Amino acid sequence: MQTFAEDRYDKMIYRKCGKWGLKLPAVSLGAWETFGGYRGEDVARECMFRAFDLGITHFDLANNYGKPPGNAEIVVGKILKDMPRDELIVSTKAGYHMWRGPYGEWGSRKYILASLDQSLQRLGLDYVDIFYSHRPDPETPLEETIGALETAVRSGKALYAGVSNYSGERTRESCELVERKNWAPITIHQPYYNMLGRGIESDLLPAVREYGVGVIAFSPLANGLLTSRYLNGIPEDSRAMQDAIASPRLNKLIADGSMVHRLRQLDEIAQARGQTLAQMALAWILRWPEITSVLIGASRVQQIEENVAALTNLQFTEDELWRIGEIVG
Repeated sequence: MQTFAEDRYDKMIYRKCGKWGLKLPAVSLGAWETFGGYRGEDVARECMFRAFDLGITHFDLANNYGKPPGNAEIVVGKILKDMPRDELIVSTKAGYHMWRGPYGEWGSRKYILASLDQSLQRLGLDYVDIFYSHRPDPETPLEETIGALETAVRSGKALYAGVSNYSGERTRESCELVERKNWAPITIHQPYYNMLGRGIESDLLPAVREYGVGVIAFSPLANGLLTSRYLNGIPEDSRAMQDAIASPRLNKLIADGSMVHRLRQLDEIAQARGQTLAQMALAWILRWPEITSVLIGASRVQQIEENVAALTNLQFTEDELWRIGEIVG
């Protein structure tokens, strides 16, 4: 068993998932596109160990993360064997394409529960802490998909149920369903949210506020756009340069001169706050009381350290918020 820092819980902020008892670190670490993908096991191990030393207890995956799909769970599963399981929150999801045939994606009971069993096998775990429906299925009754999450929790293979990429209306329907059926509650929602993608503010946030659901924002740095990496073009060692197939939108946005201008304006505000652009972008999300955590990705330990340092300044003046709003729209 790896030895970890004795003071790992002293500086991290932990927030409840809505009205529920589960607490997550304000900064969580995800494996999308990194661990088991374009970064290997050695990098994943170094990043996860350092994250835990800094108080990050939550590690997020999905069945299809990695190359080939599922490899992220295999890589992370090996590392978890050297970490204290009862101090960790491990999550995974099912919803996107995972295997051939009619039962390998979307939201049927067949797929959801088979996927969970496969994920547990790859991770080498008896249970995950959070199990998500990764996306709504327009062809499957909500009762079937959410009912599969209920089965997962009641069986002990998951401790909490969550949804991801659901609209505000679909989230309300899910919460009303579990209340009516006395099923395991929807504890947390994982949406896309950042300064450049603000759709949840008028749609999802009112719904989670009403039903006491936590929120963990994925892509809080807009796939790296909201960092200092692209203020002067595309670096040779960047994700946009190395993995253009996986990030065509990122390349297109960086090539847009107006986007770079906006990023530089945001960076000026961040510098005045004593923060990097990435740190300010994370703090800007965490200012919402409905937000439980931001879900970062990392290919280097230094990125984790920088992102966690955002927690030292989460306050914004009205002028700062107005100026940011003028820039991002």
